[in-house]
Amino acid sequence: MLSRLINFLKACWRPSSDHSVHADSDAAGRQDGLFWYKDSGQHLIGEFSMAVVQANNLLEDQSQIESGSLSLLDSGPYGTFAGIYDGHGGPETSRYINDHLFQNLKRLAAEQNSMSVDVIRKAFQATEDGFCSVVAKQWPMKPQMAAVGSCCLVVVICNGILYVANLGDSRAVLGRLVRATGEVLAIQLSAEHNACFESVRQELHSMHPDDPQIVVLKHNVWRVKGLIQISRSIGDIYLKKPEYNREPLYAKFRLREPFKRPILSSDPSITVQELEPHDQFLILASDGLWEHLSNQEAVDIVQNSPRSGSARRLVKTALQEAAKKREMRYSDLKKIDRGVRRHFHDDISVIVVFLDSDLVSKASSLRGPSLSLRGGGMNFPAKSLAPCATPIEVGTT
Repeated sequence: MLSRLINFLKACWRPSSDHSVHADSDAAGRQDGLFWYKDSGQHLIGEFSMAVVQANNLLEDQSQIESGSLSLLDSGPYGTFAGIYDGHGGPETSRYINDHLFQNLKRLAAEQNSMSVDVIRKAFQATEDGFCSVVAKQWPMKPQMAAVGSCCLVVVICNGILYVANLGDSRAVLGRLVRATGEVLAIQLSAEHNACFESVRQELHSMHPDDPQIVVLKHNVWRVKGLIQISRSIGDIYLKKPEYNREPLYAKFRLREPFKRPILSSDPSITVQELEPHDQFLILASDGLWEHLSNQEAVDIVQNSPRSGSARRLVKTALQEAAKKREMRYSDLKKIDRGVRRHFHDDISVIVVFLDSDLVSKASSLRGPSLSLRGGGMNFPAKSLAPCATPIEVGTT
């Protein structure tokens, strides 16, 4: 009886848009329990595949692919945008990014009448500023919103140029064909901002030379101020603005000493490169995938299988690895409900973007039909906030 009541209450917390996803709706993808997938679709310069599996009680990962005009202007520029937003502390920040980042990018691209590193950087900052405003408004009623944040990985393909922008530890990997051998090599495109890397710890120490406790080894894991593994994010305002690191924020998030400068950064690492004819596909995924698969293993799975279902195949392989590590069968793992499932694996979101070299070469003249799809097939209203859970590089880094 109690379990039925709990499941009923869980259902009540779901946004109404959850009910718009139907198992037989190919346009919006398909749902299989906690697993959502869109096996195949078409973007401006090739095909794509998406998949999401939920582990948390509330899905904290969000993802999207947009293709067509990357501007508010009919004149473009045209291209493809893909994003993976791995939230933590709750789903509010990742949902906010899903609702606002691409719109900010389109507005700024229209103002500059082009796509550029500057447009992308400003779009990230506008999204950060917007979420800060939400936290400020919610502070009297929902102070824990200050402790909600998200990683943010974005790929923009425009006029044959590939832009990769990242905050946090999601990852973008390129599959590149070596013509001499026929192999497809994995090339990591994104810089990761996780305190497990010595370079990130050194960066934090250089930015905070007067704070010997800026990174702390806690339970064998390096954490910024002993609280969080990532050093860059959208949100996490409690570690960026001291006025939000006080009561009524939960004591476990409050620092003993006040800080004078932001501890976390919202400035993305951005790389730019020209796409080559031997560049085959991109894999974008939250760290839930990379906990179980290496870059090359993921590339091999995509390369050695049909394009359709590539993302679903990657997620399923990661889940099989997660089950194997716990000495259980994949079929038994699938029976575990959300919330409890988080003890076995994280939310996982994957987008595979295939690159048609003929279309890439014609990119500046392409005007294909527009595409807009979110992982899970769900579209949340811009003002919809879930209940708070308990919680080559360009420019500056």
